Amino acid sequence: MSKTNKKGVLISFEGSEGCGKTTQIRRLANRCQDSGNDIVVTREPGGTEIGEEIRHLLKHTIKGERMTPEAELLLFAASRAQLVRELIIPSVNEGKMVLCDRYLDSTTVYQGVARQIAEDPVNNINSFAVGNIIPDLTIVLDVPAELGMKRIKNRFSDLPDRMEQETIEFYAKVREGYLVLANSIPDRFIVVDGTLNQDEIEEKIWEEVSLRYF
Repeated sequence: MSKTNKKGVLISFEGSEGCGKTTQIRRLANRCQDSGNDIVVTREPGGTEIGEEIRHLLKHTIKGERMTPEAELLLFAASRAQLVRELIIPSVNEGKMVLCDRYLDSTTVYQGVARQIAEDPVNNINSFAVGNIIPDLTIVLDVPAELGMKRIKNRFSDLPDRMEQETIEFYAKVREGYLVLANSIPDRFIVVDGTLNQDEIEEKIWEEVSLRYF
């Protein structure tokens, strides 16, 4: 993004667990920074002190094992509301490019589709949390559910968190939810084959981002 642009850009990355978002966000951030752009990398849930506390409750604490889908939905929204107002809005207003690991579409898919919460409350809560701050571009890394689960099991670092311990059926619903959503909003979404090697995925993402913003 040219430094002469007054308004920044919000790019969100989406996909099921194990799709490779974190790696590609880091690679895109490096390429954008090498081009002389101001980049902010953040994540959901989290990204702020309050959000990180919520993230721990949602994903890591044993107390979260009995969490209801409705409580989960509201906690994700609370973290998002804080992130939007504390970090995303100021950064975009300063002309920066914000790369966000998950955003409102995760709630639409995970809680709405996979958890089967009714569409109206999900949409209303999403709207309340983000206001009019919608991503300029959303990149979905698409992988089969079986591959996502395999990647999680092959990780050498952290133990699977609460969301990563879901069933193959849950992951399949998440994948289908993202594909349907992306197809319904083609101007904002691009879907990238997450089964390609990392370099190929990086190039496809860079091609889209550079075409739109550089």
